[in-house]
Amino acid sequence: MSAARAHRSRRSLRRLWFVVGACAFVAILIVTLPRLLDTTESFLPPSAASIAGLSMPKRIVAIAESQVGYSTEPSNSYCNKFSAYWGAGTADCPSGETAEEWCADFAAWAWQKAGVQFGYGYGPGEINGGAVSFYEWGVANGEWHPLTSGYTAAPGDLAIYGLSPGPDPSAAHVAVVTEDAAGQPGPDVVNGDGDRTGFSRVESAIGQARVDVGHKQFTLAGYVSPP
Repeated sequence: MSAARAHRSRRSLRRLWFVVGACAFVAILIVTLPRLLDTTESFLPPSAASIAGLSMPKRIVAIAESQVGYSTEPSNSYCNKFSAYWGAGTADCPSGETAEEWCADFAAWAWQKAGVQFGYGYGPGEINGGAVSFYEWGVANGEWHPLTSGYTAAPGDLAIYGLSPGPDPSAAHVAVVTEDAAGQPGPDVVNGDGDRTGFSRVESAIGQARVDVGHKQFTLAGYVSPP
């Protein structure tokens, strides 16, 4: 084989390997790009400047709605960024997040990011990862509105589901209200830790009068308003 022919052969081989490598890279990108886009960084809340002119209720709604589509990672876990934000849950997640059922952590995060003042913790008068903590906070601060009162929820309120009041109250779920239109069975909401479109996601819902939690259905009990 002549030197020129050998050179052309090596050049063709390098071109072939380049094409193979490029195709492999594209294939890997196609597989991984959706996952790369569905990260915490893909669901940043609105910037302070972009919501500075909004009222607090509108800020709460904008912040909550910015997270619609966020899901836990791994997808079959409760590993989420909202519990991690509060330093709550168990720290056994692969990406530095923490794990616990997080509807209340999400609602508390949306309120706090919008400027609502409250304490997070497990002492008297504090809000925490339990949905019932919002009910107790609302009662203590005059911001609890039972469904039987006829109250029309405002954007930024929190809807409480599956409430069992009493000396040791409990609640099953809390969601951020975006609208409470007349004639609907319940309010339009954003759910943290929802499961209608996948396991443990941020989801929006229209007219949500009932919610499924742990394969059980719970009804709307009332609302908590920010101060």
